Amino acid sequence: MFIVGIDIAKRSHEAIVLEDSGKVAHKAFSFKNDVSGFKRLLDILLSLSADPDHFVVGMESTGHYWLALYSALRKQGFSVCVLNPIQSNALRNLYIRQVKTDQRDCLIIADVLRFGRYQQGNVPPSELYELRELCRARSFLVDTTADLKHKVIALLDQAFPEYETLFTNIFGLTSSELLLNCSTPEEILAIDTDKLAKILETPSRKRFGRAKAEQIKETAANSFGVILEFGSAGFLIKQYMEHIRYTESQIAQLEEKIAELFSHFDTQLTTIPGIGPTLGATIFSEIGDISRFPSPAKLAAFAGIDPSVKQSGEFQSSHTHMSKRGSPYLRRAIWQAAVIAAMHDPAIRAYFEKKRSQGKSYMVAIGHVTRKMNNIIFAVLRDNKPYYSSLDS
Repeated sequence: MFIVGIDIAKRSHEAIVLEDSGKVAHKAFSFKNDVSGFKRLLDILLSLSADPDHFVVGMESTGHYWLALYSALRKQGFSVCVLNPIQSNALRNLYIRQVKTDQRDCLIIADVLRFGRYQQGNVPPSELYELRELCRARSFLVDTTADLKHKVIALLDQAFPEYETLFTNIFGLTSSELLLNCSTPEEILAIDTDKLAKILETPSRKRFGRAKAEQIKETAANSFGVILEFGSAGFLIKQYMEHIRYTESQIAQLEEKIAELFSHFDTQLTTIPGIGPTLGATIFSEIGDISRFPSPAKLAAFAGIDPSVKQSGEFQSSHTHMSKRGSPYLRRAIWQAAVIAAMHDPAIRAYFEKKRSQGKSYMVAIGHVTRKMNNIIFAVLRDNKPYYSSLDS
């Protein structure tokens, strides 16, 4: 049996081949991340044995650069193990000399496989992989939108600090339309009152009209905002608001695509309060095959919501925090589901209130609910049965 350790990089990879005894069967060599490089890798491996079953290949899930090589090796019949870098880092830290080179790294990956102290990474089937990529793209756009909104608020705080008193939601339909047209006191005062009222009427469905326009003008006239000579604040606010509107339309399109693809899977996740199609798709695609996790605790560790433990000798910390070492996408989705369920599911809300009555802060209590939500998700996926609240009759 030959063990192949491959250190993944963007342009070229580094590989080494060991016998199962640990003896080097082929010294470390590099090969390009393209067709010619893959042929070089195959030629070297097949020179040692013509049977792909005689090899176990290991690589880390480094970004997305491992996917093409993984797929090509699988098509050739090789057994490929994808490792979480955390596992190889544990062995890397055992070396006294903290030397990091590609040759050292591919040897460490091979040793991880040879010692057998690893857990296979999650390589989802193509449809599940597509769902995961769509969900991660949505998460990126949501974060982008949040960043843009923070920038708009920062600019309004300078140019028109009283603006937040005019609308309950700065980024609601009516306020957004106003900011796209006139976003500073100077621009608002320069526009005709009737025209301003027209801007407000359509998005508010005629809830706002001339009276609101007059209120906005009065507030603008008495604003304590900074007047910038070249009007850069108003220009930037409009730019950011256009970007927000466009990005939110992309998010809506993504959510439709996610819901469509998610409907192809047989899962009961959306029977859990707090989990709709979008969160359900995110959780489902990040977890993959639930049988990979023998217990809820293992799933919690994968999500990074397990408690980090600090203990040395007789000392043990009395305060624990989430380890946050697993999938950030899964952790965020479970957290969001927990926040919603704590408001809407009677059993989970009772559990949340119990933690609050014990003196736990809001965030700590939600942390407990998040771990409870993790257990519920594990059970629903394992049994593929709908969730029933313990308070249901």
